[in-house]
Amino acid sequence: MTVETAPITAWTFVAETPIPNDIPAMLVEGERPIAAFKTFRDSAVFTDRRLIVRDAQGLTGKKVEMYSLPYSAINMWSSENAGTLDLNAELELWTRAGHIKIKVGKAVDVRRLDHLIAHVVLGAR
Repeated sequence: MTVETAPITAWTFVAETPIPNDIPAMLVEGERPIAAFKTFRDSAVFTDRRLIVRDAQGLTGKKVEMYSLPYSAINMWSSENAGTLDLNAELELWTRAGHIKIKVGKAVDVRRLDHLIAHVVLGAR
């Protein structure tokens, strides 16, 4: 049996940003947002229960796909800081749904993301 290693999706976190105004309406009772990051066209929000990524598509960006990854689905993750010649750091998540690769721009601290993932995946609830 061959194991699929291609990411199911890939995103780039460009910079930290305030929590978008439309996020509170998406949260379940008791869920709270922790941090948000700008992607090229939209944003990704870490809550205390999941990662939510808003992905606008098409030329106008009116078609929007929302991804919601509960932390309970993460089996393993890795982080790699940018080297001297690298443009981006990387955060990779292996989940029950597949492999997700996140490129992390220089304005974002990949170790902070690593700590955030560790806190929500391994932390007491």
